[in-house]
Amino acid sequence: MKIKAIRTTPLTVPYTQPIHTSYGPRDAARVILVEIEDDAGNIGYGESIAGPALQSVKHLLDKTAPSLIGCDPRGVDALVQNAMRDILSLPGANLDLFARRVVAGLDMALWDLAGKASGVPATVLMGGPLHDDVGYYAFINGDTPEELAAEGAKAVAAGAPVIYMKLGRGDDLDIAVVAAVRKAIGGARLRLDSNEAWDVMQARAMCNRLAHFNPEFIEQPVPGTSPSALKQVRQAAPFAIAADQAIHTPADVFAYVSADAADVIVLGPHETGGIALLLKAATIADAAGIRLCIHAVPETQITTCASFHAARTIANIDDANQEMAYLLSESLITAPSLKLINGRLAPWEGDGLGFSLDETAVARAAKRAKEELL
Repeated sequence: MKIKAIRTTPLTVPYTQPIHTSYGPRDAARVILVEIEDDAGNIGYGESIAGPALQSVKHLLDKTAPSLIGCDPRGVDALVQNAMRDILSLPGANLDLFARRVVAGLDMALWDLAGKASGVPATVLMGGPLHDDVGYYAFINGDTPEELAAEGAKAVAAGAPVIYMKLGRGDDLDIAVVAAVRKAIGGARLRLDSNEAWDVMQARAMCNRLAHFNPEFIEQPVPGTSPSALKQVRQAAPFAIAADQAIHTPADVFAYVSADAADVIVLGPHETGGIALLLKAATIADAAGIRLCIHAVPETQITTCASFHAARTIANIDDANQEMAYLLSESLITAPSLKLINGRLAPWEGDGLGFSLDETAVARAAKRAKEELL
């Protein structure tokens, strides 16, 4: 069993409405579809998020792909780490996080291919499932307190037990938004994310003001460059604090749990550089008694499927993980449906990652990406 070919295709899939963050609005998921074919004709699919630019990620994937040709795709971790080293060895490069995002698509495609070639779900190759299903929260979005409150009420009515929303658009507006949402969702669980928008003093003040609305946690309230800053907020906050942008690697998880700087680790395969390193990071958090919440980025249903397979094998997986693909205007897969029942996603049949690509939707997404690059 050998890798025969690797193909990459830029894709753009718009969101149904812009997603607001403290970094500015996001209008689409831009990814590079990765296809890895073996000598028996099996094809594994993955995706790399295309930041900062579609062409830059595609270029690096195409540059490292030849080193994988002829290799056994079942050695996923070794192949992905070799690809990482190829990128990091470029002259003058300081590309650690960027390289991880690039190779994540190779990693997903290799797991998918290895599972298909072996005739088993990827979860089996990752060590076997520990959970029958996985929980996710509802990510609500909008421009005004009224819009966000309406979204929250709609999500709760649909059975979502946990509501998640972005902050960082101004202190008073943040308070008004949270107040409106809390009133609309009643006693449902609420999680907040300010995406590094505050310094320590502002974060402490905002946590005190937000405590009235009983959030479960606030995610990355301060810049992710300092465990000390997050620890100071955690020590003063009346609720839990989650680390997100601060964490990219298993070593980062070790540093933050050693510093007693976070109650929850939020991390996904696009930050770690693939599923193998995500599982290692989860094990470190588990040793510290801390949950791992799967992180989502501007990604498609391909990543949702890959993350789900990984989440089923993580002992300390959170009960309300992140998932953003349902906010897209269309799906790149025809199956499974990925429909949540009371905030939970059940397993589906199929080898590898177990999804079927929608070739028509992929063609539309490729056409959009091509037009953007003109």
